[in-house]
Amino acid sequence: MPASRLQLTGICKAFGATQALAGVDFSAAAGEVHALVGENGAGKSTLMNVLSGVIPPDTGAMTLEGAPFRPRSPLEARRAGVVMVNQELAIAPHLTVLENIVLGAEPARILLRHAEARQRATEALRQLGRSDIPLDAPAASLGIAAQQFVEIARALALGCRVLVLDEPTSSLSQADIEHLFRLVRRLRDQGHAIVYISHFLEEVQALSDRYTVLRDGVSVATGRTSETSTAELARLMVGRQVSELYTRSPRQSGDVILEVRELGGIAKPVSASLELRRGEVLGIAGLIGAGRSELLRAIFGLDPVVRGRVRLGLAFGAGSPTRRWAEGAGLLSEDRKTEGLALDLSVVDNFTLPRLAPWLRPAALARETSRWIEQLGVRCAGPRQRVGDLSGGNQQKVALGRLLRNGADVLLLDEPTRGVDIGAKQNIYRLIDELANQGKAVLMVSSYLPELLGTCDRIAVMCRGVLGPARPVSTWTEHGIMLAATGAAAA
Repeated sequence: MPASRLQLTGICKAFGATQALAGVDFSAAAGEVHALVGENGAGKSTLMNVLSGVIPPDTGAMTLEGAPFRPRSPLEARRAGVVMVNQELAIAPHLTVLENIVLGAEPARILLRHAEARQRATEALRQLGRSDIPLDAPAASLGIAAQQFVEIARALALGCRVLVLDEPTSSLSQADIEHLFRLVRRLRDQGHAIVYISHFLEEVQALSDRYTVLRDGVSVATGRTSETSTAELARLMVGRQVSELYTRSPRQSGDVILEVRELGGIAKPVSASLELRRGEVLGIAGLIGAGRSELLRAIFGLDPVVRGRVRLGLAFGAGSPTRRWAEGAGLLSEDRKTEGLALDLSVVDNFTLPRLAPWLRPAALARETSRWIEQLGVRCAGPRQRVGDLSGGNQQKVALGRLLRNGADVLLLDEPTRGVDIGAKQNIYRLIDELANQGKAVLMVSSYLPELLGTCDRIAVMCRGVLGPARPVSTWTEHGIMLAATGAAAA
């Protein structure tokens, strides 16, 4: 094994009484992809915040190329060659691609000369194989994948020696994921040390050379990825055998509770028709940009409807979020940080929105929230803890819990397990199954095909804004769904 470029030894970090890291060891060598995996709350984010200079460790040591490394800020870490590309991209949308790439790369002058800046940015994009991205285009005009490549290009322009990629594929299409994989392999072959964080164990298996598993703030296992399996990685992450990840018990569907006919929005959906019954889970598949999220938002009244109709229960006509809540529908947005939760408010405040109970005293609301916390398995310090301080999986449970606490009978779930670890995913799948068995109706959008095939009763595929007919899950395969999603075969 090549010598370590980056070495972390005995890293500890506590926040009050909570021990987030308890003696973590981690290393990354030049010319390798080292996957860092673990459940939400295992300590991955805290460890990377220590590495990137966001927070200092309490104890422990770090070395970079054999020299002591203890950055006091992210800028200091980047200038030393340790760059992190977060799941929530740090693009400056009002600046051009060129300006974003050279941002922070000014060595000793306030401004780089324009010719030197263009040369540096052009070379960074060339290294990535993305010379097609125009330097003078506004960053806001680029898609998510291109923005991500711009961030990585910025890392190269800064002289990156260790590149940390945090959930880099969570918002990418399959084609963009394959392009990213080629890029990561190219950077590895160029001698970069790459730390790859992902909840998708299939990606870890396909891309990484080594892995380290964190659990409860401790590094519990490290090894060569080729010598393990996804099942073993999952077992190490959760500390138990993970079997039957997907839950789909025999269900009895009932009356149609949601009917959509020829629904169209300003841009998308173009045309969508479906029937959702009580006691069933109906999945919506399709490529990113096909209009799946727009369909759920139009049904819920967040996006305008220009044609077609929606019937929810006995009510017809266009809706608003307030009306849909009153009619018994709840939407779980794919963007939980800006639409799904009020991150600065407490767990109890988030559970009780949007249907407040002014006659209940704060103590009664806290007791009610505590019951939901226990029922959903939310790991938190209590009802008064700030939601923004919870891990992604626990934030998702709170967002789901708000729908349930408000008595929603129709659950519109947009990417319900995005950014969620395998243990939390299993809990969410089990919860969805229980809700269907209670007579709730679930309409679920997901980009992860095994998830749809494992949890849904029927699946419909959206292609270029048009929703195909729903068919029993037994008649679908991943290959068939992809053919329908790309327009290569009729749904």
